[in-house]
Amino acid sequence: MVTAILIPIVLAYFYWVTKKEMQANFQEWIQLENIPEEAIVSGKIIEVTEYKERFYYHRYNHIIVLKINTGSKELTVKKVTPLRKGAIPPLYIEGEMVHLYGNWKQGFFSVNRTIKQNERA
Repeated sequence: MVTAILIPIVLAYFYWVTKKEMQANFQEWIQLENIPEEAIVSGKIIEVTEYKERFYYHRYNHIIVLKINTGSKELTVKKVTPLRKGAIPPLYIEGEMVHLYGNWKQGFFSVNRTIKQNERA
């Protein structure tokens, strides 16, 4: 008799905890796009690397790593885009001049917005 009452309560509790955790991870995943624009990096793209990374179970991120020559030094820059249905990651071409807006995190620059120039050298 106790198991007939206790098992559904335990299952409902774990369902509730899992649902709450999935909602929190979804919000964190969506917030990866919204990076505060605290700094700007301008320069020429030297190298472009793209890959897909798992964020949480069935959620993925598209990550673009750029090496930028600012004239005085080379910087590593990352653009993280959550892969949602219909999401199109930005296209970067080597040799392109860009202005990248974002902030510094863990030794690299995280990009929120990009303005491309038409010049190519």
